[in-house]
Amino acid sequence: MKFVPTQLEGAFVVEPEPQSDERGFFARLYCRQEFERQGVNEPMVQSSLSHNALPGTLRGMHFQLLPSREAKLVRCQQGRMFDVIVDLRPSSSTFMQHVGVELDSRSHNALYVPAGFAHGFQTLESNTDVLYMMTEYYAPQLSAGARFNDPAFGIDWPLPVSVIATRDREYPNFDATAYASNYLHALGSGDKEQ
Repeated sequence: MKFVPTQLEGAFVVEPEPQSDERGFFARLYCRQEFERQGVNEPMVQSSLSHNALPGTLRGMHFQLLPSREAKLVRCQQGRMFDVIVDLRPSSSTFMQHVGVELDSRSHNALYVPAGFAHGFQTLESNTDVLYMMTEYYAPQLSAGARFNDPAFGIDWPLPVSVIATRDREYPNFDATAYASNYLHALGSGDKEQ
């Protein structure tokens, strides 16, 4: 596997290194030892699949509040998608910055999303399936989000939005100052930032 850093601290694209022969190819998509060499020491404990029927479907921007330290490995199993992450760690040098990466089932690449990031994606083809591997069990009481088109982030989505959940469309404007204050307060209560 090849780990390609993004401009956001701690986030990287994971590219498989297929071994091909007359049958096709074989490639490792996850290896705990190789991730540990990249500084990712939490094991993946849960995986989920998101099926999206239409191109332009948008999901996000979702994140977990402290004390959750959920990191994700996101891969496009079928189709093609534009995957976006936003660094929401107030002490990070890339706080409030975002990066977008195209993931598709032909290249088999993935995006590693560190804890403390918001995540969302838009499908670029019909019947796009997205596989998530996560380092923490889902905690609905810690679920939060930011609006996909919030001016605080300035994300340029590639397609008009065709389908979106009401909650993703109606999150209020993101208040970075209030968020940072709450985040740092939660850290002061005993949660550790990575």
